[in-house]
Amino acid sequence: MKEVYITKVSKFLPNEPVSNEQMEEKLGVINGKTSKARRIVLRNNKIKTRYYAIDENGDVTHNNAQLTKEAIMGLCQNGFAKEEIELLSCGTSSPDQILPSHASMVHGFLKNGNIEINSPSGACCSGMNALKYGFMAIKSGQVNNAVCTGSERTSSWMKSDVFENEISHLQGLEENPILAFNKEFLRWMLSDGAGAFLLQNEPKGKTPIRIDWMEGYSYAHELETCMYAGGEKLEDGNLKPWSEYPADVWGKMSLFAMKQDVKLLSENILVKGVDSLKKAMTKHNITQDDIDYYLPHISSYYFKENLYDELTHQGVEMPWDKWFLNLENVGNIGAGSIFIMLEELVNSGKLKKGDRILFHVPESARFSYSYAYLTVC
Repeated sequence: MKEVYITKVSKFLPNEPVSNEQMEEKLGVINGKTSKARRIVLRNNKIKTRYYAIDENGDVTHNNAQLTKEAIMGLCQNGFAKEEIELLSCGTSSPDQILPSHASMVHGFLKNGNIEINSPSGACCSGMNALKYGFMAIKSGQVNNAVCTGSERTSSWMKSDVFENEISHLQGLEENPILAFNKEFLRWMLSDGAGAFLLQNEPKGKTPIRIDWMEGYSYAHELETCMYAGGEKLEDGNLKPWSEYPADVWGKMSLFAMKQDVKLLSENILVKGVDSLKKAMTKHNITQDDIDYYLPHISSYYFKENLYDELTHQGVEMPWDKWFLNLENVGNIGAGSIFIMLEELVNSGKLKKGDRILFHVPESARFSYSYAYLTVC
């Protein structure tokens, strides 16, 4: 089996950072009223700036595939050309369309010759699954290099016009035209951007980082859907997909908006996250002492202290000096978050040979968790 190294890292964040005060101006006001939920959510998540692929006129500047292509082009310099890519593996929660696949559209923008592509579906773990596919392909000797990405362009899913049809419908029924909190919650949480890694079977570059192992765990067998888009959650906990609704109600129910069952999230995301972390650490016989940098993908700083408490409660306390986070400045970029976190850590100049890094990536869609353990070479 070959060794696998991350030899280059890159990110692309569109346009200028958007402050909390600018968010509603960018995404639009629903029903002419400033959101009360916005203040509640922002107070808890403590995100100060994020990025949107929207210009000052509210027009889209980049789609998801274009964001991803720009991140990849950041890898294709200083001795590595896009024509050398052997495998392209791209994960996202927010593809630009149902078909063709996200990786196929990215490849179309790259125009770099005939290569293998892979598009894992899902939410935040889709980026980690894209990374794992590249990791396994190099590990098994299928290819010598792979470009793996995680990206999101959720701003267009959160713009006010996505919800106006529903609001108008509620007004027509003489009902209170206020969005349910589970729909509005994610409007104030998510950010646009893309991150990319170049994986190779040799430790090239200034700061090569070996991927020692990757693990994944799902709890869908015991927990119902928590975050979803393209469907509606029924009272019995099952998800009814958009394809089973008449087309004329898609807009009336905002079926294609991202939604979050906030109660289910708070009850399970940390407990299952630490449970799966313990499984991964036990399987590979490591302890907290074998980790120099802990990179947990959290959607909100609300979870930071609670995650620490849950780690401690389950016997895997992670000292604060090991944590590396950037949520405050870039926002929650879903599948792209872990890529952008490592890019910032690499470029911080803090890493030294022998440092060990642990990725901890949760996905609330139906509670999945992905892990990677890395060593700086």
